[in-house]
Amino acid sequence: MKTFIILGDSITDCSRDRDDIDSMGMGYPAVTAAIIGTQHPQKFRFINEGASGDRIVDVYARIKRDITNQKPDYLSILIGINDVWHEIHDKNGVAAPKFEKVYSMLIEEIKEELPEIKIFILEPFVTPGTATDDYWDYFTTETKLRAEAAKRIAEKFDLTFIPLQEKFDEAMEKAPASYWTRDGVHPTAEGHGIIANELVKAVL
Repeated sequence: MKTFIILGDSITDCSRDRDDIDSMGMGYPAVTAAIIGTQHPQKFRFINEGASGDRIVDVYARIKRDITNQKPDYLSILIGINDVWHEIHDKNGVAAPKFEKVYSMLIEEIKEELPEIKIFILEPFVTPGTATDDYWDYFTTETKLRAEAAKRIAEKFDLTFIPLQEKFDEAMEKAPASYWTRDGVHPTAEGHGIIANELVKAVL
């Protein structure tokens, strides 16, 4: 059985039980595990290593404990929105150049330790919402910079890049942003479905 770690911030965490390694939370990791696990029984063991509030520097700080020590065969990463968001009120965001530098270090060290690992880089995204409307220009500009950096990282290391912003933009042509995210950052069940669908397509 292959180990598949799903890594990220609160979008990934989604109320998982930290005391239960098999807890997938209530978001896209659970949906992804359900779809792939149904189609390919006992092929993958999914582990949700999302941590609410994480920025790229926080993910890098837990690289050994939550990634390489578990020796995953597959890894997906969705990170970047907190690197933007935390700057607004706490002045504790991660600037785009540093985001890219640390992200590159993260991937390089993972691949050095686990050269056969399959990594999927998910694009950070943002929609209109209660958390983003007052700072919309900042959110869109800065999130795009993190998204572009994530794509360059994927290209640099020949990894699979999964675009999400365009998927949410397309979805908002069918229903308002509030249908897809609760606040512009955290997805609804339907928004998590978008992410899960794209990840499943990339994996299978």
